[in-house]
Amino acid sequence: MNKAESWHIAGMLAAAGIEASPRLDDADLVILNTCVVRQSAEDRIIGTLGLLAGMKRERPSMRIAVTGCYTARDRDALHRKFPHVDLFFGSGEYDALAHWLDAGPPFTKELTASGASAPVPCSGKQDSLSDVSAYVPIIQGCNNFCTYCIVPYTRGREMSRPPEAIEGEVVRLVSGGIKEVVLLGQNVDSYGHDLPGTPSLADLLARLHPIEGLRRLRFLTNHPKDMSGNLIQAMATLDKVCEHLDLALQSGDDDVLSAMGRGYTVEDFTRLVTDLRRAIPHVSIATDIIVGFPGETDEQFQHTVDVLARLRFDVVHVAAYSQRPGTVAARRFSDSVPEDTKHDRVHTIEALQETISSEINSAYLYREVEVLVQGTRRGKWFGRTRTHKLVFFEGEEDYAGAMVRLSIFKTSPWALQGNLVYNSTV
Repeated sequence: MNKAESWHIAGMLAAAGIEASPRLDDADLVILNTCVVRQSAEDRIIGTLGLLAGMKRERPSMRIAVTGCYTARDRDALHRKFPHVDLFFGSGEYDALAHWLDAGPPFTKELTASGASAPVPCSGKQDSLSDVSAYVPIIQGCNNFCTYCIVPYTRGREMSRPPEAIEGEVVRLVSGGIKEVVLLGQNVDSYGHDLPGTPSLADLLARLHPIEGLRRLRFLTNHPKDMSGNLIQAMATLDKVCEHLDLALQSGDDDVLSAMGRGYTVEDFTRLVTDLRRAIPHVSIATDIIVGFPGETDEQFQHTVDVLARLRFDVVHVAAYSQRPGTVAARRFSDSVPEDTKHDRVHTIEALQETISSEINSAYLYREVEVLVQGTRRGKWFGRTRTHKLVFFEGEEDYAGAMVRLSIFKTSPWALQGNLVYNSTV
């Protein structure tokens, strides 16, 4: 979501004739787009703002703007804490940015638009995916209020975009050469419940599917308690919808899930995965896990390990619990699991998943796969299969944006290596 917003902001600035700067030191304007989902992200924001304060002392003409989730707090307090920042504006408050730019000094040279981790150059295009894939937000906010999560407090309640607006944006993107669209939401499965006629995500996929020139559709992120049978059916029957899903488990223990406020049990989640694999036999599933949630015992953690070993996901994103001020968990529970224990549990899951991913990916050996080429990395072309597997291959021609067929000759837990069979479409 932050990437999509950064690209939108950079596109606004590019349309105004402001050029991207290859170096932060040369930028007249820096826009920092922030994330606070974990403490480490917030720490990087504060560190980056400290760096920018020093740069602005050297070059007082530099202008600094901050947006994203970090700005969803007392703006007056933020200005007092960071007086060198010229503008704080909330996620999606593009009119505020436009007004500030119109009212301020003309930025006619260069700009840097940045994510939360560090200032990096950005243009109005979507970096290496600019001519291939695009993120399209369809719903903002979240109504679930999981006890560990700050998102409902920083992004607000769920607000869906009208389907006709989304369709219009996708048509424009595809007419500009985009081949794959990724629909975004903090809880994409809740799309449409607040709109007239309550169109669902399945309805939206069916609406976008006939768009000529669109080759692939993806969507994220999903909440297990809100994923419907109709959506599974849409994935199974609409051939442009890719066979890949991000579905966050978070814990394999029912008591921990209850304390997290997730709204489902391990049995519920297992049934959903079974339904998905029955309807879409070759589906790949990625999941998220939080270890060290307050009070998580060794036995409860082992339950999570057991579930991961049984369900065998393609990818597992694992993170140690990070207490976020303002959440229910921060008010109700003490952060009782030692940091060393959290780190050990992260490493345990990473080791398990490396073995599982290696075994799953080895099934691709000597198979042919269709890959949408996204760009080059370290001298090789790379792209993604429909199941979101990262694949590298060598080739002398320009394959950017092409749909190619590759024969896989090497696999690893993280990527596949292939030889070009043929270039099916450009």
